[in-house]
Amino acid sequence: MSHDGVGTRPGRGSVMRAAAFLTAGVLALPVLSGCSDPDPAGKPLAGQDIAPAARARIADGGTLRWAVDSVPETLNTFQSDADTTTSRIAQATLPSMYRLDESGRPERNEAYLESARVVETEPKQVVLYKLDQQAVWSDGREIGAADFAAQWRALSGKDSAYWTARNAGYDRIQKIERGDNDLEVRVTFARSYADWQSLFSPLYPKEVMGTPDSFNDGARRKLKVSAGPFTVRKIDRKGDEIRLTRNPRWWGEPAKLNEIVLRAVPRDERAAELAAGRLDLADVDPAAARRIAIAAPRPKNPSASPSGTPLMGPDLRKLTPVQRKDKERFHGFEVRKSLEPAYTQLALNGGGDGPLADERVRRAVARALDREKIAETVLRPLGLPTEPVGSHLALSGQAAYADNSGAVGGQDTAEAQALLADAGWVPGGPVKKKKKGEKAAGSEADKTGKKEEGKEKEKGSEAKTDKKTDKKSDDGTYIVGEDNKGADEQDSRPLAQDGKQYGGKQLSGGAPGAYAPQGTAAPAAATRQLAKDGKALTLRFVVPDGEGSGTLRTVADRIGHMLKRVGIRTEITKVSDESYFKDHIASGQYDLALYSWPASAFPATDARPIYAKPVPAADGSLNVEQNYTRVGTDQVDQLFEQAVSTLDESESRSLIRKADSRIWAAAGSIPLYQRPQLTAARTNLANAGAFGFGTPVFEDMGFLKKGAAGQPAPSAS
Repeated sequence: MSHDGVGTRPGRGSVMRAAAFLTAGVLALPVLSGCSDPDPAGKPLAGQDIAPAARARIADGGTLRWAVDSVPETLNTFQSDADTTTSRIAQATLPSMYRLDESGRPERNEAYLESARVVETEPKQVVLYKLDQQAVWSDGREIGAADFAAQWRALSGKDSAYWTARNAGYDRIQKIERGDNDLEVRVTFARSYADWQSLFSPLYPKEVMGTPDSFNDGARRKLKVSAGPFTVRKIDRKGDEIRLTRNPRWWGEPAKLNEIVLRAVPRDERAAELAAGRLDLADVDPAAARRIAIAAPRPKNPSASPSGTPLMGPDLRKLTPVQRKDKERFHGFEVRKSLEPAYTQLALNGGGDGPLADERVRRAVARALDREKIAETVLRPLGLPTEPVGSHLALSGQAAYADNSGAVGGQDTAEAQALLADAGWVPGGPVKKKKKGEKAAGSEADKTGKKEEGKEKEKGSEAKTDKKTDKKSDDGTYIVGEDNKGADEQDSRPLAQDGKQYGGKQLSGGAPGAYAPQGTAAPAAATRQLAKDGKALTLRFVVPDGEGSGTLRTVADRIGHMLKRVGIRTEITKVSDESYFKDHIASGQYDLALYSWPASAFPATDARPIYAKPVPAADGSLNVEQNYTRVGTDQVDQLFEQAVSTLDESESRSLIRKADSRIWAAAGSIPLYQRPQLTAARTNLANAGAFGFGTPVFEDMGFLKKGAAGQPAPSAS
């Protein structure tokens, strides 16, 4: 789980989903005939932005210094504490049978596979892999059936001595055998498995997977044997870096770079490290991206590439002294941008006995949201597509994608209010005064949470803005609904990436709190607070308070204003980044929250635990797996099982889309927008940057030859 910018979810779920979207995919849809309905999967909203260049234009040698979030605790992607850097290293050093293309769909990795196909379906499903005859481990041994079998046994779930984070798919295998020769591997499934392409990506050598000891400890700090264009040369934990070097036994196109140094650099320090010349490639936040974009040369044809659309910012002809200094500091860098294969959602906690346990209230929240404006708020200032995400289970361009948001309906204030009324929430109903220490109608508040204080605009009968006064609840919690800054204008203006909020102008004759651009009609009357059984309808909105979480706090504020229109108040509670997930999301101590899921190319496998119906555990607790909203249905569970068990690709996609429609209707979570991906790169660095859906091709990365584009020479170390 990531709740801001770029990151991973902690714990077991982190590995399963993060590794899924980094290393695997699904089969592409067949071409539809002219008379057929259009493919609902569509195309990716944004393509890769990696400065593609032919290998002939790239110099041999050089060191790429690449910022990452951490030096990983383990190099085994199947362990619970693996992270995105673990997966990045695996991509460069280990075999993957399939890799993702630019649309987030798998393509056979020709370096390892000559072919892979289902050769039998009755009485059992059998998949035959034919390996490339040159494919060898770095110790010279051929990659073969013994490696496949060792990985299956380790991940099957049958031996608890293996400390595995996931076994989905491997638990369906019955046996693995050598085929007609050493290059063939036959995998027989006990139960049909539609997502078989997700398996053995990455593939570890039998030396790692062969025993519990080697699995649990052998690949945590080093990889003695690998089989990619690079090998792990050194992990320097004191120096916070991992050094990858060319693999002399690599049989594919030789790597252009001599080395890749992955350096752990905090995100708020990356701009300074780039300016100092100590990094060549780094994902950055929007504020840093704007600083770096000032230094980039203006494109002659802005529509020629994704990076051609400039980041919204200052007029480059009128730079301030600070901006002129940045232009010098970041000379030789540019910002490459796309959309991550991940989306941000609003989570609604339907567990317990809070207001959101009622599906009608959750649906009312969904109908109150203007998802288009939320997406515009985040993405338009960055020059990225602003279409909201229409599926919980895939993103635009992926085979399983279809916009199923119609199952819950679009923004409709009247419908939202009708749903709330049907649930018994009455406008202006009697409210019992809260006793000291008593919590709001939502789930139990965290006593350690920091409370955000807001200001309320005093409302007069004239169209003017008067002096602001503080407005807090009895316990000091900030009530978003009490801040009368206008939702319309706030939703439409650019996102304040630095966390600052900007006021709006009240419309003449408008209702209290209704602010909008000139010409926008205001509602006829203010929406009164809703109450039921003596309790006001107030939802606790938990947000992280870290420096890099300003975007989420701004989005939470926008959502609070939208909910106020239908009579729902929200209390925003800030908590530390460290406790946000573990102490609040995973434990259910919230009503509303914002966090992200990566989009898996195998939703029937990877998304099931996120939306599975919670069930009581043996000790009496509730087993929610990764379903942190606690909302699920038997029907959704059945659709997932059917989708993962059918070998008819079209039918499987149809079942996934039906499951998504049911998930939308239950309104446990509301997808909002695909996350931005902003990467600072040296202008002469080719085939690297904002990868979008695509798996990086490490052997093709490198610096352009001198004179190829008039750029600086490759960096060295």
